[in-house]
Amino acid sequence: MTNLPIAAYLHIPFCRRRCFYCDFPISVVGDRLWGDQSGMIRQYVDALCQEIAATPVLGPALQTIFFGGGTPSLLSPSQLDRILQALDRRFGIAATAEISIEMDPASFDRSQAIATRQLGFNRVSIGAQAFQDALLERCGRTHRRVDIDRAVVDLRAAGFENLSLDLISGLPGQTLADWQASLEAAIALEPTHLSAYDLVLEPETVFGKRYQPGDRPLPADEQAAAMYRLTHTTLEAAGFEHYEISNYARSEFQCRHNRVYWQNHPFYGFGVGATSALQGQRFSRPRRRADYFAWLETPGAIAAAADTVSPDPADALAETLMLGLRLAEGLAWSSLEQQFGVEFLRSLQPVIQRYQQAGWLQWQGDRLSLTQPEGMLFSNQVLASLFERLDAIATV
Repeated sequence: MTNLPIAAYLHIPFCRRRCFYCDFPISVVGDRLWGDQSGMIRQYVDALCQEIAATPVLGPALQTIFFGGGTPSLLSPSQLDRILQALDRRFGIAATAEISIEMDPASFDRSQAIATRQLGFNRVSIGAQAFQDALLERCGRTHRRVDIDRAVVDLRAAGFENLSLDLISGLPGQTLADWQASLEAAIALEPTHLSAYDLVLEPETVFGKRYQPGDRPLPADEQAAAMYRLTHTTLEAAGFEHYEISNYARSEFQCRHNRVYWQNHPFYGFGVGATSALQGQRFSRPRRRADYFAWLETPGAIAAAADTVSPDPADALAETLMLGLRLAEGLAWSSLEQQFGVEFLRSLQPVIQRYQQAGWLQWQGDRLSLTQPEGMLFSNQVLASLFERLDAIATV
């Protein structure tokens, strides 16, 4: 993998409503004015193309592109095409590029699915979240199970082979039986990829204000852990590879774009709240549209986002561990020694040995990885201990 950016993320910050667990930077557009009919969306597409056109070209043609949100499927095919054309003019798009788009099940019909495929999109991530209508309503979702089933049928009819489904465990009132049923329903739709995320209570969300971790109706910690283990055993038995803490794929269908993040490679980011990782620097754009528009008009702001910095070695190692240990293959220790120094890494050995004995870390040749599913389940505890050790080293 090159150390030059070959991936681009586009943030599309529009949703019909805000889900009760969501703290992403979005704008609510309601149920009527989408795509070309919305002046708000038209203005944003203009701004996004402006940012793309002014961004320094630092690498070869793009190998992965990801339209996330928000709900990118609220844009019209012509708007999506305009953004793709802007990317191609500025950076080039490789013929074999993975081009992904997130789609809400109730935000498109078959004709839009066909048009999206014809534009060159070849991977869709469907925000299913659950297969119980009561749970979907409790989350503030606008779709229901029938919409998920219809969406998959329409996307397959449009020619999409690479389909991913997103699910969320640990929802208020969700039982282990509910989770088992959602996993089985998802498998029955025959996706090539599944993402299974545990609910995170963000402070400023509806759920964050309404619930406290571990309190009913949220599942207890033991039940949340049981859901994670059930996900692993159920999806592996169905032929999915557990290749990242929250992600499972059929053979050859791992998300190439997300692997860029986990392998700590550089990437371009565009749009409200988006982050770039370029030449050793991470840069996040303003989270409000008005602030983003003002940032675009600031002389030199876009070019400055690609400036080179030299991150602190301890911080750089912490980030590499945090990202790389998410992957089932873990990290090549010899590569880390070359990058950060043998002595620096040797100081982490007491922590590594502790979690080896606990059965949460393992060596496979030169590679250090979390065990499955237990090490991945307790990854936050493992990483916290590694970070504490790094902090102690840095202050000596």
